[in-house]
Amino acid sequence: MERRLAAIVCADVAGYSRMMGADEAGTHAAFKAHRSAIYPIILNYGGRLVKNTGDGFLLEFPSIVGAIESAIAMQEMMAERNHHLPADRTMQFRLGVHMGDVLADEDEVFGDDVNIAVRLEAVAAPGGVAVSAKAYHEASRHLSASFVDAGSHRLKNIEETVEVWTWQPRGSKTPGPELRNNSNLPAQYRTAIIGVLPFANLSDSTDEYFSDGLTEDLIHALSLQSFYRVLSRSSTFSFKGKDLSTRLIAREIDATYLIQGSVRRAGTKIRVTAELIAPENGEQLWTGRYDRDMGDLFAMQDEITTNLSAAIAPEIYRAEASVPARSSSTDLTAWDRFLRGLSHYYQLTKADFEASIALFREAIALDPALSIARAYLATIQLQGVHYGWIRSTRQLWTEAMALAESSVRLDPRSSFAFSILSYVHALQGRYEAALDAARKAVELNPYDMGARGVLGICHLVIGEHRQAIELFSMAVQRGNTDPRYQWAALNAFSHYLLGQYDASLSWAREALYLNPNHLQVLAVRAAALAQSGRTEEAAKATEVLLSNFPGLTVERHLRNFRWKSRADTTHYRDGLLKAGVPFGKLTLVESVPKRTA
Repeated sequence: MERRLAAIVCADVAGYSRMMGADEAGTHAAFKAHRSAIYPIILNYGGRLVKNTGDGFLLEFPSIVGAIESAIAMQEMMAERNHHLPADRTMQFRLGVHMGDVLADEDEVFGDDVNIAVRLEAVAAPGGVAVSAKAYHEASRHLSASFVDAGSHRLKNIEETVEVWTWQPRGSKTPGPELRNNSNLPAQYRTAIIGVLPFANLSDSTDEYFSDGLTEDLIHALSLQSFYRVLSRSSTFSFKGKDLSTRLIAREIDATYLIQGSVRRAGTKIRVTAELIAPENGEQLWTGRYDRDMGDLFAMQDEITTNLSAAIAPEIYRAEASVPARSSSTDLTAWDRFLRGLSHYYQLTKADFEASIALFREAIALDPALSIARAYLATIQLQGVHYGWIRSTRQLWTEAMALAESSVRLDPRSSFAFSILSYVHALQGRYEAALDAARKAVELNPYDMGARGVLGICHLVIGEHRQAIELFSMAVQRGNTDPRYQWAALNAFSHYLLGQYDASLSWAREALYLNPNHLQVLAVRAAALAQSGRTEEAAKATEVLLSNFPGLTVERHLRNFRWKSRADTTHYRDGLLKAGVPFGKLTLVESVPKRTA
């Protein structure tokens, strides 16, 4: 075994696992062709191929200047080759360069300095080169290329932090969240990329099938959403059992968010934990734990999958809604404007709703095919009416229906689009059309608790309140906190119409925590208090309602309710009148004295 000073270059392909998942044969053939084209460059700078690593290679050079110049020449050649290819077929290497003592045994090299080069490759941007400060300072006076000080990095399994200098081809930018939207994908998919890592089995190896099955089911459930993309099983299962940081895994598969978890069995009990991570900064965005009896194994697995999907999906929406705050205020795409609108939507104030509506309209104007912006615009307009922030007009309802219908046409696979179409039909009294659209939404995505909740709205307006409560409660219990769906407010109405006033008041209280000025919830609370015989409390509740909405009358309020059962409408009207809400607008006519001759 020989010890010698050497310069080491480590290379890998950015997003190789994802590319193999999409096209194994094509990706492998392209990689071999690029590697063959690069090989003469390696020889020209005095380097040798130590080994191939599947998606990359390890090189040794006698000179650090030669190693760095070779790395730059390789990346410049790759940039030229990629320039002639469509975006979905480009292949970008990341190169790490370091120098130091290595142990050589036959054709292999070993040692800490080799490990540092391997870890530096993960620091490099796709198409770029990352060089340790030690190597850069040794070679810098002989280099014509410009490098940037990238600061200190803590590399996996390396005790001390390493100062890094980076190079990228001229005209390239450091990749960031905003670059996700520059793809050639259809508009509705220009967003987050989700990677579901294999759930760790913490029990006996005989339970491995369950943890793998749960992971696969969750990938399937999340992939039915149209807001984001989910990477295939082949992209993430290659990391099973490997001790790698989530940041490195995310960079490898181009994932914006990662989901990881574990499964532990004890007797007839099983515990599943999961977390949603933003890997770039390591922030834990959500965590959940589910304890279940084994019972029917498939039924339990389906229940846990449904719960996970229902809880995680809204958290991804919420996380993506924060992206616009970090974006530039100029040259915004339609997707940028949509996300900015989404960030305002989550604030639940009248001013934010108005800002959100304007941004959704801008997004649609820039990209008329952006289905999800149309669905959200329809949603927010009708919610604005319910909150008392937007005046209900025939024009508004006509536009909401047109938006919902066009959203479905543009993205016929979206359960959300069909849910909103059902919602508009239900609120306008088109009961059969509402049920048909809601059932289609559930069929498209059985894991979408929002779709099941909208089916509950259909039952509410028809007068089938127990079925409605069952569906609303299912959505709440499974952790769906998405503000598109006002579960607490809907439960307050269904319990009121069943005469369960205490339960109605409890749900109204819950809804008012989120939005203290929700017109419809303030109204149903006053009606429930009056029907319960709590006269003084009802009067105070009505005072709060009318102080927030001075022009409100029962007659005007009920115009926005097209319930099928006349008895339900009468029941609600009676509660409002008992609470002291005026029936209609009184017109005072001044009496004119008769003229006498």
